[in-house]
Amino acid sequence: MHLTIENILLVGSLLLLISVFAGKTSYKFGVPTLLLFLGIGMLAGSDGIGGIRFNDPKLAQFIGIVSLNFILFSGGLDTSWKAVKPVLWEGIALSTVGVLLTAISLGTFVWFITDFTIYESMLLGSIVSSTDAAAVFSILRSKNLALKKNLRPTLELESGSNDPMAYVLTLAFLTLVINQDQHVLSIIPMFFQQMILGGIAGIGFGFLSKFIINKIKLDFEGLYPVLAIALMFLTFAATDFIGGNGFLSIYICAVYLGNQDLIHKKTILKMFDGLAWLMQIVLFLTLGLLVFPSQIVPYIGIGLLISIFLIVVARPVGILISLMFFKMKLRRRAYISWVGLRGAVPIVFATYPLLAGIEKADMIFNIVFFISVTSILIQGTTLSVVAKWLRVALPEESKKITRIDQLLLDLPKSALQEFEILADYFSIDKRIVDLNFPESAFIVMIKRGKQFIRPGGSTVIKEGDILMVLADKEEDYTQVSECLKNSLL
Repeated sequence: MHLTIENILLVGSLLLLISVFAGKTSYKFGVPTLLLFLGIGMLAGSDGIGGIRFNDPKLAQFIGIVSLNFILFSGGLDTSWKAVKPVLWEGIALSTVGVLLTAISLGTFVWFITDFTIYESMLLGSIVSSTDAAAVFSILRSKNLALKKNLRPTLELESGSNDPMAYVLTLAFLTLVINQDQHVLSIIPMFFQQMILGGIAGIGFGFLSKFIINKIKLDFEGLYPVLAIALMFLTFAATDFIGGNGFLSIYICAVYLGNQDLIHKKTILKMFDGLAWLMQIVLFLTLGLLVFPSQIVPYIGIGLLISIFLIVVARPVGILISLMFFKMKLRRRAYISWVGLRGAVPIVFATYPLLAGIEKADMIFNIVFFISVTSILIQGTTLSVVAKWLRVALPEESKKITRIDQLLLDLPKSALQEFEILADYFSIDKRIVDLNFPESAFIVMIKRGKQFIRPGGSTVIKEGDILMVLADKEEDYTQVSECLKNSLL
């Protein structure tokens, strides 16, 4: 086929369409959706029936980084601070110490069983040391797993925040592979620079993004998601420019924004939810096209051995040691260990050695690809079974509906009440977004004289307005009344 823009769009749209339909039916057969996306890409590639020859690691890396921006930002927006706060330190321990120990233990094993140098072994261990946010978010939510206590927020916090650590380790050991004369201690300053600047930038851009979204007055609601995308990329790129970790900064920025009152927040959340799915499909299709299945066959044996060691030894050791100072039952630690899904992120990180041109880059890439596939296939298909076996699962009807679920699903409230804005009310001439309105209540309509106004975050409350409010419980209306009458600042 002669490649033209029209042909590229045709092939791309067909692959997306096939992926969407495959995702709809995949769980009837117990196959994770993301693995099907990867499989479709491989079938469409040069070794498959599609015959599309794609061998551009640089373009694949660019697509991967852009996709991870959307996936991490969307995951951060969906993260409830109220749910995460009780397990914050556990999540930090898992995403730092846990990742480091996993990388070191797996790297040591690879060094013993292969002809890799110690730095090459540690590079491979670093690339696959973090759990994949796309895989964890996708599989946990699509399987609709209800887990006991704080297991779910712990898993989502870890998967969303541990990619930065793996990224820093990957860059550090890649530097040592290229510059053999450097000492291992030389990477420590880079580590602290990346993590500290990334954290500070994430918080700073979170405050800045909230200020811009709520203060700027755009004429069209559809421009607010576009503004959010621009701020997301600005956060990542600016942080990377000053030497910080861009992945860490966009995740922290998104977590902050997701727990604030924003103008047109529901529109922004819905858009990012859809774009995150699109980016997951595009990312896995691209990586499927990039890999040559025939080149993986020689590494199946060693890849399976490394993958089993990672699942059975390296990941559990990292989890047990990093959580040793926290009170948590052994079966819960075991389940956290089992949800150590590797997916697209390690494959994206494996493109860095390819672009650096190191000697064993192709071997590392193929082994990492095999590890990711086996992880999704073995662990991703057994999450529900293992959860029941370890007795950490709850009945499906026990799964709590989060605030984000309420926004995205348009869930109805239990009752409707009207509030008239009197002359001495604090809320007069205030925008809805600035009122610190209770999360459990929504203003669905405003009656102003003979007019009915559909409210948004930028809508200004006027004296004499009658607000029609929906809330979950009767006591929520007491909070609403106090919020409208008095300043809660």
